[in-house]
Amino acid sequence: MNLGTFFAVGSVCSPSCTTKADLMEFIPHKNFKGVFLKHLVKGESTENQLSCHLVRIEPFCTLDLHVHENNLEIHEVIAGDGMCKILDNQVEYKIGTIGIIPANVKHSVTAGKDGLYILAKFSPALL
Repeated sequence: MNLGTFFAVGSVCSPSCTTKADLMEFIPHKNFKGVFLKHLVKGESTENQLSCHLVRIEPFCTLDLHVHENNLEIHEVIAGDGMCKILDNQVEYKIGTIGIIPANVKHSVTAGKDGLYILAKFSPALL
């Protein structure tokens, strides 16, 4: 198993409960083919300060150019490889890369031949 798979079946723990991530389903992205989201931490658990989402991008698929108007986004690449475009900066995404995307900044992510797993964190919470 790769690290992305471990997060997909791990646990989310808080002061009030522990939830098994494997009970949460990957949801196909409504706009981008081959992109799936698992909402690990929603704003309801963090007083809307932060959310955390496991993003799975199938090989050679793209999370196309988009913007989050009110949210800082941080990507932690935990499995696979690909490329991220943040404004005009083309960034190689590989395990251990952290991408910082300020609010209102256009960005896109394309997975390489092995696909890509990203922990995407948003402040304030996206959901």
